[in-house]
Amino acid sequence: MPLPAVLCEGLPVTTSTPDRPSVLDLLHTVVDDGSFLSWDEPLVEVATDEAFAATLARARERSGLDESVLTGTGLVHGRPVALIGCEFGFLAGSIGVAAAERLVSAVERATTEGLPLLATTASGGTRMQEGTTAFLQMVKISAAITAHKAAGLPYLVYLRHPTTGGVFASWGSLGHVTIAQPHALIGFLGPRVYEALYDASFSPGVQTAENLHRCGLLDGVIPASGLAALIDRALAVLMAPRQLSVPAVADEPAPEIDAWESVTRSRNPHRPGVRALLRHAATDVLSLNGTGEGESDPSLLLALARFGGAPCVLLGQDRARQTLSDPLGPAALRTARRGMRLAQELNLPLVTVIDTAGAALSPEAEEGGLAGEIARCLAELITMRAPTVSVLLGQGSGGAALALLPADRVIAAQHGWLSPLPPEGASAIVHRTSDKAPQMAAEQGVRSADLRAAGGYRRAGDCSVAALPEPRSADGHRLIVPIEVVVAAFHPISLRLSASAPYPQLLNVQRRRIRTSGVQIPRGRYQHRCSLRVTVAPTRRICRDGGSPWPIGPHFWTVSRPSARAVT
Repeated sequence: MPLPAVLCEGLPVTTSTPDRPSVLDLLHTVVDDGSFLSWDEPLVEVATDEAFAATLARARERSGLDESVLTGTGLVHGRPVALIGCEFGFLAGSIGVAAAERLVSAVERATTEGLPLLATTASGGTRMQEGTTAFLQMVKISAAITAHKAAGLPYLVYLRHPTTGGVFASWGSLGHVTIAQPHALIGFLGPRVYEALYDASFSPGVQTAENLHRCGLLDGVIPASGLAALIDRALAVLMAPRQLSVPAVADEPAPEIDAWESVTRSRNPHRPGVRALLRHAATDVLSLNGTGEGESDPSLLLALARFGGAPCVLLGQDRARQTLSDPLGPAALRTARRGMRLAQELNLPLVTVIDTAGAALSPEAEEGGLAGEIARCLAELITMRAPTVSVLLGQGSGGAALALLPADRVIAAQHGWLSPLPPEGASAIVHRTSDKAPQMAAEQGVRSADLRAAGGYRRAGDCSVAALPEPRSADGHRLIVPIEVVVAAFHPISLRLSASAPYPQLLNVQRRRIRTSGVQIPRGRYQHRCSLRVTVAPTRRICRDGGSPWPIGPHFWTVSRPSARAVT
């Protein structure tokens, strides 16, 4: 059946009856007709006793395969993809030395040829007959997968029924995108082993694909018939060209609006949020699910998407999913950090969308490490190698908003605002009453126009805050940041992906921008407690025209500060 069109609600979860198709049947379903080319080479020799040799011979006769894994390449909707897969019909898909060597060789070949990799598992884990040597092969396979990902190449995983043991605990859990067969048994310890060890049945319903999806461990649950369409949509983003044409954007000034009016407009329940932004401005949207580590929070949307052809990882605070009883919590920020890692690994621009009334204020949030997650989000964004764009779409209240703010370029809707607390909270602190919230909003300079005027994120190379007038539909509610503005924000920073200026130089420019936030310091004239030399010439050239390699020159900002104050 065709894959349902899913824009922002996550990958589809189905309820079909579980089955166990062979790996060959799966490849026939997923790969374009006649395009599969096997990479399998003769197996390495492994010492076996007579009884196990007979067992292997019977498995080969029954399955028609020479091992529990097969490898190769094929086209999926016309896209070249490397494939590795387990056949459960061959000794329960167990992985021994020969199977591991075949897998690693295929992964290394995919890396060398620059191909995305699809792994489809159905295995009980390590091959017990080969003992500890087979057990250690999971390290070797994981190392090859990690090297493939380090090369910036996509790794997609489809977990079939059943996937347990060392396979699930290694290469089955390393995917950039991980999905599973409906009702598949998936877990670290197989239920039969648990029962033998503990003389009790394992809790029913835990080791199912659907439950693991609810827990944020899987991105989706779909039948094999929908897999090809999903792979095509994912690779449309992950393998998209990194260069893009930049549309012309009119630099029209935003009208002067009272700060409190911006605050109240941003709280309008009919005002569109991140899902409307994706619906109107993005294509090839593929929503991912949770942290991948056992948590999920619907208030943070993580997706792969393209804006005007430009691929990106998107992190969006979903105002519609945040309520007084269920506000944005630590799990949402851990999901955000998963998105940051994806952007880093895949060399994709990262877009963050800020629209939150504030983070959870509760014992659970404190025990869940909310403050630490805000700090770690800031640290990871500040040091991102991938290009970053932050969109202040609506409310920007407190640390939850700050956690997604640092970026190479910050753009804001006209009525977007940023404040350490909601204006009512700031008023309660300063005036002992919330009645002066409108006054506090004006005095604190929360508007996007105030942020730009204050110089905290002034225009400097590839960084700016732009307060953007918001187009309005006839009903007066459909306000959205134009797609052209989001695409233009990628330029020139997206050219980092192919520019030759060293990353430390680009990072130092960003550090200087952050260090001088809120103060006016002449170029080359601010003092710092440590010495720092920042190369600007290559970065300026990249920022100006995206340009080609620019040799390291003698132009520096020299920074030395025995004290923390600016000097004239």
